[in-house]
Amino acid sequence: MQTMIDTVSQLYKKWNGEEVASLDVLPQSGSERRYFRLHGNNRSVIGTYGANIKENETFIYFSNHFRKKDLPVANILSVNDDISAYLQEDFGEISLLNMLEAEGFTERVYSLFKKSLEALASVQVGGDEGLNYNFCLTNTEFGKQAIMADLLYFKYYFLDALRRPYDKQKLIDDFEALSNYLTHTEYKYFMFRDFQSRNILINSNDTLHFIDYQGGMKGAPQYDVASMLWQARANLPDEWKENLLADYMNAFENLIIAQVDRSIFRSQYNGYVLIRLLQVLGAYGFRGLFERKAQFLTSIPLALKNLKWFFENQSLGIAVPEFSKILSICVGDEVIEQFTPLQADEQTPLVVKICSFSYRQGIPQDESGNGGGFVFDCRGILNPGRVVEFKTMHGRDKTVMDYIEQQTRMTEFLNSVFDIVDINVEDYIKRGFESLMVSFGCTGGQHRSVYAADALARHLRNKFKVKIQLSHCVQDERNWVNPPVAK
Repeated sequence: MQTMIDTVSQLYKKWNGEEVASLDVLPQSGSERRYFRLHGNNRSVIGTYGANIKENETFIYFSNHFRKKDLPVANILSVNDDISAYLQEDFGEISLLNMLEAEGFTERVYSLFKKSLEALASVQVGGDEGLNYNFCLTNTEFGKQAIMADLLYFKYYFLDALRRPYDKQKLIDDFEALSNYLTHTEYKYFMFRDFQSRNILINSNDTLHFIDYQGGMKGAPQYDVASMLWQARANLPDEWKENLLADYMNAFENLIIAQVDRSIFRSQYNGYVLIRLLQVLGAYGFRGLFERKAQFLTSIPLALKNLKWFFENQSLGIAVPEFSKILSICVGDEVIEQFTPLQADEQTPLVVKICSFSYRQGIPQDESGNGGGFVFDCRGILNPGRVVEFKTMHGRDKTVMDYIEQQTRMTEFLNSVFDIVDINVEDYIKRGFESLMVSFGCTGGQHRSVYAADALARHLRNKFKVKIQLSHCVQDERNWVNPPVAK
């Protein structure tokens, strides 16, 4: 991590002529790239470090090409010699998804979705003109091979994990047929590939900008629209999906200066909705079922409910019997219930008491009278307290959190903790139990145990909506000022 910080800081000094005043490490997303916000001269910029040079080259080329056409993407400010790092404009940290979650389904949010889709059409059509697709990161076109890859991703990482019987050869034959059908689309322009509200940044005057388009290639414009309108976390109302699709088709039609056969466009759009829904399920399955990342597991029920609605209400325009059979299995009540956690309500008496402590002072006692509970020893995790700059800090300080997340096996440790504790929490909710205690201990009760206790509290709140009593024995004793736990 320090090497990355040094690299982007040196690039900033070379570009700006002055040292970085301050630097923030931004949260890591699904990729291996790391992002930093660098401050100086009353202005901030985003520094990116990526070991995948080809990916960096693709993003930089796309950005420069789109900026020349005045499209709403990042302006690349500087690139280092080996193209491992680059600086770009800082558009802030408020995404369209953030606004949706904060404001709900308001007129303003609808207008921003509409505006985003109109801008998408401009990037697709305008960005396609003169674009050298040889710079694409993987395939130059989203054709049969790429469609098959998405379908097989779903098969291997979600469908096969269900362990339900199906005819594998017939399913592959249906995949082939669907891939052929969707490949022969009338329109092919620049395809964003991961167009969703999380990748659209909104500033104070509702100007929008797009990020994370390095996976783009030539392909059907319907795919990006499907990605946006059927994003599981956004969970847009059916009326919004229908109206926004019509808004997009109006904008697209104006740009290509030709009348669009809307029945054919919608039919192929439906096919790409299905491909996108399955690709997302494959991603959730890989990250959740195989890598054991809890946030992806909790997204699976939403994705399945999206798929269920689509399966029951839309037509593909092509007969794929074995495919239809396995889809009916995936959206069945039994499978959806399998991935839907039991959640507490106002009448649920259960309170989960979570605390951090120092083994030097002893394990906290459960005062509920029930006894039992869990005690997890965090001393097997690399200790931030051995780093001089962290000695007076604690597990809620951002630099300590970054160290724990990036330099230790804490994530792996917590995934196992979540698996164990989840079993009891779900059972206790069902049985009407009132109390469960979970304690995390480390040497000083200052860094690792604090981080772990906060992480479990977030996890249980998000997954089970259960009441939490959170305490940090050493922190409370020293009367440290604690920032609020992130939701």
